Amino acid sequence: MNNLINKGSLLALCTLCALLAPLHAMAEEPTSTTADPITFVELENGLDLIIIEDHSVPLVTVEIAVKNGAYTEPAEFNGLSHLYEHMFFKSNAVIPSQEAYLQRMRELGIIFNGTTSTERVNYFFTLPSKNFADGLEFMRDAIITPKFDEVEFKKEIQVVLGEVDRNESNPYYWLGQAMDAKIWHAHPTRKDSLGDRKTIETSTVDKMKVMKERYYVPNNSALLIAGDINVDEAKTLAQSMFKDWKASAKDPHETYKIPEHPPLAKSEGVIVNKPVKVPYINISMHGPSVTKDPAATFAADVLSYILAQPTSKFYKTLVESGITYSSNMSYYTQAHTGPISISAQVPPGQIKASIKALLKEAYKLTDPNYFSDEQLESAKQILAIQSIYEREKTSAVIHTVSFWWAVASLDYYTSYVDNLKAVTREDISKYVKDYIINKPFIVGVLSSKDAADMEGLTEASLNALIAEVEQELKAEQAAK
Repeated sequence: MNNLINKGSLLALCTLCALLAPLHAMAEEPTSTTADPITFVELENGLDLIIIEDHSVPLVTVEIAVKNGAYTEPAEFNGLSHLYEHMFFKSNAVIPSQEAYLQRMRELGIIFNGTTSTERVNYFFTLPSKNFADGLEFMRDAIITPKFDEVEFKKEIQVVLGEVDRNESNPYYWLGQAMDAKIWHAHPTRKDSLGDRKTIETSTVDKMKVMKERYYVPNNSALLIAGDINVDEAKTLAQSMFKDWKASAKDPHETYKIPEHPPLAKSEGVIVNKPVKVPYINISMHGPSVTKDPAATFAADVLSYILAQPTSKFYKTLVESGITYSSNMSYYTQAHTGPISISAQVPPGQIKASIKALLKEAYKLTDPNYFSDEQLESAKQILAIQSIYEREKTSAVIHTVSFWWAVASLDYYTSYVDNLKAVTREDISKYVKDYIINKPFIVGVLSSKDAADMEGLTEASLNALIAEVEQELKAEQAAK
């Protein structure tokens, strides 16, 4: 599926799935869209309850997902969804200390984790199914009555700053930051899940409480239960245990509106010089929002898969020719503008030529002969098989379900295979025309200073190259 399991934590979700060779000739047509039936109930307080019953192993996973993350964060809160995630696994009104919290986890046999992405935060426990009721109670106390102990809070600030340190040691992080500042120019913090160092350093318990009051409410959350449980029993226990969790008067996203990312005014470039041996190029633009144009997201997935194959014209033109060492195109599904990225590792001395080649190749994607009928059907078939195969492990698929609940909808998830199989050439062409052809973009270059100097590459010369290529491409389009 296009964004299974997270960037950095669980769902990173890139559409690019290039791990399987064409298998359609050997595989039967997928006939079901879900490996296990999903039970959905909305409780009286607005909490969405999602249950997947699976008795293959005596384990159950309990997860809370919240529609929170970078997209809810103005600058003064940037990174605090992530910090809140760290504070979740701490003391609460029932568990008096961190030591008691960890001891209770050991008693219940819990394996736990949590993740923060741009549009979802989730927390989950997997434990023996015989301890399900106690585990569900443990989750309830953690989500509803966090203590936010000051001593523990200060410790977790340092832990999160350690994550910032690790990211800042990676040259690609700096390219991402520089590009995001341009791509999401009006609201860059709303795409930055890690967060701003100073905001994290100066955060307070009061800000954690503000976040809890705004977003950690049942009518902005889902409780997911998957594994060796009975649906009716799980439903009864959940209703009983979570009924006193008070809903907010309104949907938090109506009270605290998420601003739209305004379109790019023009194409431009950014260069980050770091001591990397191989230059890297990323060309990014605004793609579809899944809530506004879901059809485009299915077309994006199929096209990304086709282009990733060694048999594709994209690969042959850019990689086999030696222009680049590697090239791909991807789309990350989001409710609030998903990015489209074309990226490549390139030989030193060929940065400018590679940028030109990548842009020109993107403009060929509407050519009806760019891929064959066989490549189209193979891509749809293999992506469908992957989507179904990824649902084999219930303790993992629950995270995928919570991601789609937060970003799109359960219907999007359960109908994914059917919608994927329905993608046509016309759908792919429309996606390319709507979001790529003649649309502004940002070109990011990560290279050593020596590699940039070798080609006389400065931001001024990069912007001149971009303008030149855009003019050529527009002229070619006008001539068609």
